[in-house]
Amino acid sequence: PKGKTFKTASLQKVELNTGYLAPHFSVSNKNDGFEIECYVKPDGVAHSLDENEERSSLVYLYNHQLFTWENKEAVETAESFGEKGIETVDAEAWPQTLLRKIMPLTKDYKVDFDRSLVEEVKEGEPETKLTLIEKGEYLVFQPIYTYKGYDTKGVDKGELIIPHGGKVVVVHRNREAEKAFLHKLSMLHSNFVPFDDGASLALKGAEVLKNNWFFLFVDAMNEAKVPVFGFESLKNFRFNTAKPQTHIYISSHTDWFDAKVDILFGDQKVSVAEVKKALANKQQFVQLNDGTLGILPEEWLKKYSLLFRVGEGKTDKLKLSRYHLSVIDELYENRNAEELTIQLEEKYERIKEFDTIREVPPPENLAPILRPYQVAGFQWLNYLKDVSWGGILADDMGLGKTVQALSYLQHYYENNDGEMKALVVCPTTLIYNWENEIKKFTPSLEYYIHHGPLRSRQLDDLLKHHVIITTYGTLRSDIKLFTQMMFDNVILDESQAIKNPTSKVTKAASLLRAKNRLCMSGTPLQNNTFDIYAQMNFLNPGMLGSVEFFRQEFAIPIDKFGEREQKEHLKKILYPFILRRTKEQVAKDLPDKTEMVLFCEMEDEQRRIYDAYRNDFRAKIMGTIEEQGIQRSQLTILQGLMKLRQICDSPAILNEEEKFPNHSIKLDELAREITENIGDHKALVFSQFLGMLALIRAKLEELGIKYEYFDGSTSAPDREKAIQAFQNDEETRVFLISLKAGGVGLNLTAADYVYIVDPWWNPAVEQQAIDRTHRIGQTKNIFAYRMICKDTIEDKIMQLQEKKRALAKDLIADDTSFVKALSKEDVEYLFS
Repeated sequence: PKGKTFKTASLQKVELNTGYLAPHFSVSNKNDGFEIECYVKPDGVAHSLDENEERSSLVYLYNHQLFTWENKEAVETAESFGEKGIETVDAEAWPQTLLRKIMPLTKDYKVDFDRSLVEEVKEGEPETKLTLIEKGEYLVFQPIYTYKGYDTKGVDKGELIIPHGGKVVVVHRNREAEKAFLHKLSMLHSNFVPFDDGASLALKGAEVLKNNWFFLFVDAMNEAKVPVFGFESLKNFRFNTAKPQTHIYISSHTDWFDAKVDILFGDQKVSVAEVKKALANKQQFVQLNDGTLGILPEEWLKKYSLLFRVGEGKTDKLKLSRYHLSVIDELYENRNAEELTIQLEEKYERIKEFDTIREVPPPENLAPILRPYQVAGFQWLNYLKDVSWGGILADDMGLGKTVQALSYLQHYYENNDGEMKALVVCPTTLIYNWENEIKKFTPSLEYYIHHGPLRSRQLDDLLKHHVIITTYGTLRSDIKLFTQMMFDNVILDESQAIKNPTSKVTKAASLLRAKNRLCMSGTPLQNNTFDIYAQMNFLNPGMLGSVEFFRQEFAIPIDKFGEREQKEHLKKILYPFILRRTKEQVAKDLPDKTEMVLFCEMEDEQRRIYDAYRNDFRAKIMGTIEEQGIQRSQLTILQGLMKLRQICDSPAILNEEEKFPNHSIKLDELAREITENIGDHKALVFSQFLGMLALIRAKLEELGIKYEYFDGSTSAPDREKAIQAFQNDEETRVFLISLKAGGVGLNLTAADYVYIVDPWWNPAVEQQAIDRTHRIGQTKNIFAYRMICKDTIEDKIMQLQEKKRALAKDLIADDTSFVKALSKEDVEYLFS
C-alpha cells in the first residue's frame, strides 16, 4: 500500500477482479470555463482516478480488489488526464477541445454532459451508404449510417453526440431502420455471411461474379439510392461498374470467316487476347487499362465464349475456319441487331439453306434395298460433298454403314460419267467384307484389293479401278504411292484406327489428297474426348485448332473435370459433322435378325501352319480314297477337317505332341470388335472348341472385360447364376458359351450381338445359338456374325453349303452324315 515500506509485514492480500475497467467522462461548466473529469466505475459506483491505491496507473486497486483495463487504448486515454483525472479548459479553447478531444471520446466511451451543455435530445433517421472492404477471399459490405452529417457504423454506440456551437445535440440511433437495411441487403444473396458481429455482411469473391450478381447488386443500390464507396481501394475485387458493350461484325471469305470485335466497358476497350485469357483461366472478368476489372456477364459468356474459343486472333479480329459455320449459325439465330452484324457470301447463304438436306434419289438398283434411315444417310453424305465438308458416319455397328457409303460412291460414279477414283482404308478383316458388299450391291464399280506381298506398286495399275481397298498398315507402308494420286473420295472405315494424332498411320492418312473425305466408326469417341481430334483433323483440317489447343480447351476440361460448358461447346461444333443413329432409334426399320460374315485373313505364321497341315492331309486322304474308296476314308476326312478348323481358331488348341504358339487372327478380331464396336451392348460368343474358349477368356481378362462362361461341364446352379449375372449386371458385357452346351433351354435376351467363332456345316446348330437371344421377351434387333478365315476350309464349307443347302436342311444331322454326303470332288475341293 501507499506509504508503506517494501517488506513481508507490509504485504496485503488482494483479489483479482474478472471485470475490466473502461474510462468514463463527465463534462461540466466551471466558473468561466469547463471541466472534463475522467473516472472509473470498478464496482458500479463512480470513483476518481486518484482513489487508486496502487502507484502504477496500469492497474486500479480499490478495497483489496485489483482491476485491469479493457485494452491498451483505455489505459492511455485515462493516463492522458493525469493522476487526478481532471482537465480544465477555458471558454476560448472550448469549441476546439469539444470538437477535437471530446467528440472522438464519445465514439468509444460514455461521456455525460452537464444539462446546461445539451441543446436537445432527439430521435434520428439515418441516411445509409455502403463501403466495400477486402478481407482475404471475402468482400465485406459495411453499412455506414449518417445522422446529422455524422457517420456511425453498426457496431458503434446507441446514441450519437453531435457538437452544436459550444453545446451538443444527443441523437438516439434508429436501430430498427438500420436493421431493416441490413436485412434488405442480406436478401440480395443467399450466401452472405455475417461479419463484424453481424454489423456487416461478407460474400466470397467467386459468388460476387456468379450469375451477374455484381450487376444486380449495383442496380439494386442505385435504385435504393444507396451510394457505394471503396471501389478504388480494392485490389482483387476492383470491378468496373459498366456492363460490356459489344459489337461483332462477321464477314465471310472463300474459306474462312472474319469477326471484327469491339468490346467496351464505359470508355475502356478490351482486346480479343484479354477475353481469350479470361476464358482460359475460367475467369469472368477481364483486366482493363485503368486497372479495374470488367465483368463478363453470364449471358454474354453463354452467347460469345464459343466464338472466342475457336476463333484465332489477338487484337480486335478473330478468324474462324469455314467448318465453324455452326458457331456463326447459332450467333445468327440468337442475334441482337445492335451487337451483331453478319454479312455472308452467297456460298454461305447456300449452306444456310442446307438446313434441309436436299432429297437425292438413291441409285436405282439400291433404292429397293436401302432402309429409310440408310436413304437419309446416303443423302447426308451427298450434302457433305455439296458443301465440301468431311464427316463421320457413326451409326451403331450392324446398321449398314458400308452399304450407305457404297450407295454414295455409286451415285458419284453415275453422276460423273463413270469416272471415279475412291480409296477405302479399313482393318485387314474388313477387306473381304467390302469386297463382298461391292459384288452384292454395286457390281458396276471395279475394285482392286491393294494388300499382301503380291500387291502392285505401279501407279497405272491402281488408276485402272474405281475403288481401291487397302488396310491401315498398307496405307502406312505405301503412302508415297498413294500421295501421287488425287482421289475423288477417301473413306476410312473403323476410323478410330487414326485416333492417335502422332501415330504414323494418322500422319499417312493426313497426307492423302482427296476432294471428299469420310470416316466411318460406330465408336468415334472410344475412351476419351481426345479420340475425336485426329479423325476431325483428317476430315476438316484446322477445324479443332492445334493438338495443344484442343487438349487444353476441350479434352482436359471435359475428361478430367467434367466441365459441362466445354462439353456443350464441343457438341455444337461437331454436331453438323457427325451422323449417328443407334439400333434403338431405327429399330422399326430393322429386321428382327441380321446375319453377317466377318472375314478374317490369317497372318503369315498361322497361314504357314495351316498350309503345312492341309498339304499333309490332302496327300493322306487322297491316298486313302484311292486305296479304300470314299466310304472307308470317312474317319481320316473327319480328322483332317477337325484339325484344319482348329488351326483357323488358333494352332495353339491343336491336341498334338508338338505345341504351337497362339497365332489367332480371330482372337485379335474378336477383341477389337468387343472393345471398339459393340459399345454398351452385350454379346454372346459361341465356339465349338473349349481350347478356343479358354484363349478368349484369357484375352478378356487381359483387357479387363467382365464376362460369364459355361460349357458342358458347368453345373445347373452355376449355369443359372451365370445367366442371371449376364441378364442383370450392366458391367457384364460378354457371355462365352460352348456351342454344344449352349443349345438347350437358354434364354439370354440381354444380348443383341452374337459371334460364332468357328461356324460349321450345320446351320441348324448355329441358328439355335443365334436364337438364344432371339426369344420371346427380346425387344432388341439381333446382329449375328459368323467369323470365317478367308481361303480356308471354313470359306470352302460356306461355299459348299450354298450348293448343298437343300441337302443340309433335309438330311444332315451330325458330322458323320455330313462326311457321308461328300463326293470325291467335294473332298478334293475342301483340301485344295
